[in-house]
Amino acid sequence: MHKGERKRVSTEWKFRRHTVDPPTILKLLEPERRHDTCIEFTVRGSPHPTLQWFYKDKEISHSEYLRPDMDTYQDYIEGCLTFKNPTHHNNGNYTLVASNELGEAISTVYGHFLDGPKFDGSETDYYYVTPTAETHKPEEDTFRVSVAVGLAAFACVVLVLLFLFINQYGRRSKFGLKGKRPMYFLMPL
Repeated sequence: MHKGERKRVSTEWKFRRHTVDPPTILKLLEPERRHDTCIEFTVRGSPHPTLQWFYKDKEISHSEYLRPDMDTYQDYIEGCLTFKNPTHHNNGNYTLVASNELGEAISTVYGHFLDGPKFDGSETDYYYVTPTAETHKPEEDTFRVSVAVGLAAFACVVLVLLFLFINQYGRRSKFGLKGKRPMYFLMPL
């Protein structure tokens, strides 16, 4: 390599480092289940583009359940739009908009996470149960409860009588334990 060649290569490298490019979305994949669920993306642009995510034509606000995780490299950004436990309510189109001063790139992917609940031909999304004022209690349950309460009351009465009996007659010694102490209690240690 000649001295002039080296100079040309380093000038070319400096030129590439300082070029400006409009944003390009290189990769936007359908959701993939990992530890959490991820819509993987790769975006290139110089200067680095600003990324915005949209769902149902509204910008996504980030939370602990939905957040972008990304790493920025010299000439591209790569990462995931991460979902924590998505449901059928999260199904739909997700749009990534990458923009810098040279333009913007837009790409959309359909995210299907879970099937919604199936009902018997009804077209409503949810099944509502109409509350009623009546409560049906079988007679057998009330009988069981009353027997349990009766047994508990009987046990309490027996315990009270036992306590009174012990207090009344428990103070007198019937076995002569209050007499002389054995010799080993009187010996010094």
